[in-house]
Amino acid sequence: MLGWGSAAVLGLLTVTVFVLVLIPAKDAVLPTKIKYGLVFDAGSTHTSLYIYRWPAHKENGTGIVSQVEGCSVAGPGISSYADNPAGAGASLKPCLDRAMKIIPAEQQRETPTYLGATAGMRLLREENSTKAEQIFAEVSKAIGEYPVDFRGAQILTGSEEGSFGWITVNYLLQTLVKFSFAEKWEHPQDTEVLGALDLGGASTQITFQPGVPVEDRNTSVFFRLYGTDYSLYSHSYLCYGQKQVLKRLVAALHQANLSAEISHPCYPQGYQENLTVAELYDSPCVQAPSSVNPDLVLSVMGTGDPAACATAVQRLFNFSCGAQWPCGFNGVYQPPVRGQFFAFSGFYHSLHFLNLTGGLSLSFVNTTIWKICNSSWEQVRFCPGVHFTWALASSYTLTLLLQGYKFNYTTWPNIHFVRQVANVDVGWTLGCMLNLTNIIPSEPLTAVTELPRSIWIATTVLLAIMLILTFCLLTAMCYQRNSSGYEQL
Repeated sequence: MLGWGSAAVLGLLTVTVFVLVLIPAKDAVLPTKIKYGLVFDAGSTHTSLYIYRWPAHKENGTGIVSQVEGCSVAGPGISSYADNPAGAGASLKPCLDRAMKIIPAEQQRETPTYLGATAGMRLLREENSTKAEQIFAEVSKAIGEYPVDFRGAQILTGSEEGSFGWITVNYLLQTLVKFSFAEKWEHPQDTEVLGALDLGGASTQITFQPGVPVEDRNTSVFFRLYGTDYSLYSHSYLCYGQKQVLKRLVAALHQANLSAEISHPCYPQGYQENLTVAELYDSPCVQAPSSVNPDLVLSVMGTGDPAACATAVQRLFNFSCGAQWPCGFNGVYQPPVRGQFFAFSGFYHSLHFLNLTGGLSLSFVNTTIWKICNSSWEQVRFCPGVHFTWALASSYTLTLLLQGYKFNYTTWPNIHFVRQVANVDVGWTLGCMLNLTNIIPSEPLTAVTELPRSIWIATTVLLAIMLILTFCLLTAMCYQRNSSGYEQL
C-alpha cells in the first residue's frame, strides 16, 4: 500500500514539473518608479506652486507628466517685494510645506525644483537690477531650506513663457503624444497642433506653428518632444499685459494735457479714483514728464464712451508694418495666424465676466462690449464681481486680437477661450516641466518573466495536494513502523 502511495506522490510531482516546463512564460514589466517635480510660477500679480509627477521611464526622451496639485501663494507677485525681499522668500513657505506633505519623504531630495519669474521681474530688472537680485537671493534661500533638488530661480524670456504655454496646451489636448489602442504612447498621426495666446499682467504672448518658414530668427523656437521636432513662431510683447496697459492708458490721457483732472473714456461714467503722479509712473512701461511734481494728486473720472475708449486703446499700438515683412504690431515680424488657437489667462478672464467665451460670433461680442461700455457706474457697481476696468479689459482684448495679432471675422471662430484643459490650469509651468524632463535622466523599465495567473493557481493546488498526500504517506509509514514494533514485542 505504501508503495502505491509513494508512486502517487512521485507521479503528481512529475506532472507538476512537466506542466511548469511546458507552459510558455512571458515577459512582464514591474510598476515603474514615479518621479516628482516642483515649479513656481512667479507672475507679475501672483505666484503659484505646481506639483507634478511622471513615470521615471520616459517616452522617446520626454516624460508623461501629470499635475498633482496647485498651491496659490498668498500675497502679490514677488516683484512687489522690491523693498522687502525677505518677504518674497517667506511668502513661498506655506506652499512648500504643503508640497512636502504630498511628495514621499524618501523622494524629496531628488525632486527637481524650479522658480520661473515672468514679466513682473523682467520689468523690475530693467528698473533696478540690484533689487531684482536681492529678491532672487531671498527666494533661493527660502527654497534651499527644504530637502529638494533646487535647480535655481531665473527670469524666463518672453519667448520661453509663450512657447512653454504652447507645449502645455498641446500636451493636454493630446496633439503631442497620445495613449493608443495598442496600449502604448504614440505620436498622433494627421493631428494639427494648436496655437497659444497668453495675456498676463505685464506682457502678452503669441505662439503657433506657421505654414511658412519663420523669417526672423529672433521669433523662431525649436523643440523636440516625444521624438518629434517642432518649429514654432513665438513672440512676447512686454508692457502689453493688462496691468501695464491700464497704467499706460491713464498716463497717455494725463500727458495729453498734463491736467490734474483726467477724463477716462474706458471707465464707467460716474466712477472716480485718485492717485499720485508717483503711483502712476512707477513702472518702466511709462515715462513720467520731468515737469510734473511726483506728489501731485490726479483725479481720474470715467466718462463711459466706448468709441473714445477704442480710439485711446488703439493709440497704444503702432500697427504699421512697412514693406520688409508681415507683422503683428510695433513692427515685429509675424506670419499670418494659422489653425486653431487656445486663448487663456487674461484673454479668458476679460471676456468670461461678460459671458463672451462660448464660441460667440465676433459681431455679437463687439455689440455686447459696446453696450456694456455705455453703462454708468451706478448701474453696474453692485453687480457681483464687477470691476471698474472690465470695459477697458474687454476693449483691449479685442484690439489686441484683431488689430494686433491680425485675427479677423474669418479666423475669429478659431479662437477658443479657456481657463483649463482636462481639469488642469493652462499656463507655462506644465510645458516647462515637460521640456525639463528631456534633461532629467530616464530610468529603464525593470523586466521580469512570469507565468499566467491561472497556471500559478493550478500549480499551487497541485502542490497543496502533493503536500497533503506526502503527510498522509509519512503518517501511514510511522503507524506501520510502530505496529511492527508492537508485534515483535
